Amino acid sequence: MTAVSLDDTIRGVSGKHDRTLQANFADPVRANINWSDVESLLSSLGADISEGSGSRVRIALNGVRAVFHRPHPEKETDKGAVKSMRRYLSEAGVTP
Repeated sequence: MTAVSLDDTIRGVSGKHDRTLQANFADPVRANINWSDVESLLSSLGADISEGSGSRVRIALNGVRAVFHRPHPEKETDKGAVKSMRRYLSEAGVTP
């Protein structure tokens, strides 16, 4: 699958979504990205997001499916979750 930038995926995307995408791909890996911002980015990309059991969230984007856990009690993701989301976005063809 060919990687596309956020601008190629959605015209007129907000700067906040672009900043969230950049944060997911930043080096060194960040551990302070709000999960709600990640979900908002995914929704703006057209992802199908559904609730699983407990804190699980099922995501389908561009034919790629994954299950993530919402962070709790914190609202920010940890480094492991950011790495997983980075890998997922890349597999779905979304890169900065």
